[in-house]
Amino acid sequence: MSQRVNITTSGATSLVSTTPVHMEALVMVDATSGQYGSNRSRAGHCQISADTDREAVLAWLARYADSPNTLANSRREAERLLLWALLACGKPLSSMTHEDLLTYQRFLANPLPQAVWVMPEGRRLPRSHPGWRPFSGPLSPVSVRQAMVTINAMLSWLVQAGYLAGNPLSLSRQRSRAPAPRVVRFLEPELWEQVRTTITAMPQDTPRQAAAYWRARWLFSLLYLCGLRISEVAGNSMGGFFSRTDPKSGELRWWLQVVGKGNKARLVSATTELMIELTNYRRWLGLPSLPQSRDTSPLVFPVWWSAPREGAPEWPKPLTRAALHVVIKDVFAMAAYGLRQLGPEHHNRATKLEAASSHWLRHTMGSRLADSIDLRHVRDTFGHASLSTTSIYLHAEDDLRHAAISASHRLGWG
Repeated sequence: MSQRVNITTSGATSLVSTTPVHMEALVMVDATSGQYGSNRSRAGHCQISADTDREAVLAWLARYADSPNTLANSRREAERLLLWALLACGKPLSSMTHEDLLTYQRFLANPLPQAVWVMPEGRRLPRSHPGWRPFSGPLSPVSVRQAMVTINAMLSWLVQAGYLAGNPLSLSRQRSRAPAPRVVRFLEPELWEQVRTTITAMPQDTPRQAAAYWRARWLFSLLYLCGLRISEVAGNSMGGFFSRTDPKSGELRWWLQVVGKGNKARLVSATTELMIELTNYRRWLGLPSLPQSRDTSPLVFPVWWSAPREGAPEWPKPLTRAALHVVIKDVFAMAAYGLRQLGPEHHNRATKLEAASSHWLRHTMGSRLADSIDLRHVRDTFGHASLSTTSIYLHAEDDLRHAAISASHRLGWG
């Protein structure tokens, strides 16, 4: 049961609340602010200016300002823990013990009561909405482990910063680091063919339908042929395309410079097929076939935009990650619906498509390339720090090993 604790929200002078509010709106009274938390460092060498737990958490999150995905994931886990400490334990984050965190870990797998912690099924409410809740449902074992990894990193940093005296999670039993698991969230060739067929069959009877078709075709081309993260599609512009001549072959090659995770720039090969799709998309928009080096227009345009007949165009704001996510999920949903119409034997494949996201297309590209070209090329295209990260896409190697062992190592009981 959640307890009543003195929590006030911004703009309120006194409010007793038993429902979570998003972290930016949270203002705690002294007893729950963490100012006097039992795990606060008293050594007097704090390297951040935070006086409260909320301020300390925001200082930790500020490190990820240039990495939207990491920031969003880290904020989500920190916010959940901060709210749970206040509402379920009646204590500030800086007073949490090892036992508290073990209880929290179990809570993640079944956040009760649902009315307090879980959003209504099927709804995705903004964090500022009164009906927002920190969870959309119970976390899977993998998600629970990842949440605790993020929390451990935050607590360790707060200790290093001199805000906390110790990290309660450091007492947990340490497990040997397992090798990275093979990626399973990717589309097999027949599922990708279903997606491609679904897009090509989209109606184009009205201007808006045609705009939706060309946008979906171009967006999926970017994701499938370039392996971009959804945040990279939202955060980069057409000006990232450029060409240069291969000094050995004399062939003109196109590239896309992308600023991605951690504000790191990398070059992605813009294949001939991708450039054809880019040309088709830009012509539909009424733009020149190829962008210029200083072109600040977004990589993906909203469906309502078209180039003016006269004068320089005024570029629209880039589509947000959330907006792009909706476009992608809609296509996957249409593709899954088409499979279900073929009969019950396609149910499992349709369910997999319904679960797919933009990152599955990145994994799909990685899986295809890792089985056919030098892993170093895949590493550099994806912006991985090491080949060990890229090796999670090696599926054909495993399949060949399986086939070889099955063919040569038999028991022969008959």
